[in-house]
Amino acid sequence: MKKLLSALTLLSCATLAHAEVAVIVNPGAAKAPNQAEVSNIFLGKDKSMKGVDHKDWTPTKDKFYTSVTNKNESQLKSYWSGLVFTGKGQPLPSVGGDADVVARVAAEADAIGYVDAGAVNDSVKVLFTIP
Repeated sequence: MKKLLSALTLLSCATLAHAEVAVIVNPGAAKAPNQAEVSNIFLGKDKSMKGVDHKDWTPTKDKFYTSVTNKNESQLKSYWSGLVFTGKGQPLPSVGGDADVVARVAAEADAIGYVDAGAVNDSVKVLFTIP
């Protein structure tokens, strides 16, 4: 029984580690940015859309930032600290979790966010997924 529980735990962790991240926009969005443009939006370089970020550093946030912006948690914190210190930028607004990101993106025509692919519903449009 103990071996079975250990095997199921490992399987669950492996499944979580391979969950896809979906980059989402409002279905009425005038723009459908590519991955490079999404990176610039989430780094505050492109203000054509309102990025909606996750408040906490989660596996979804880690996968998104590592894949799209090539920045890990400490690099991202350092990046934003430099912009805030010099007065050149402010971090994006953040919300609690996937459901909050979906709700915000669904409510604002020019919003863009990222969520675990399992959290996507008909109120938003998927631009691309990160395996």
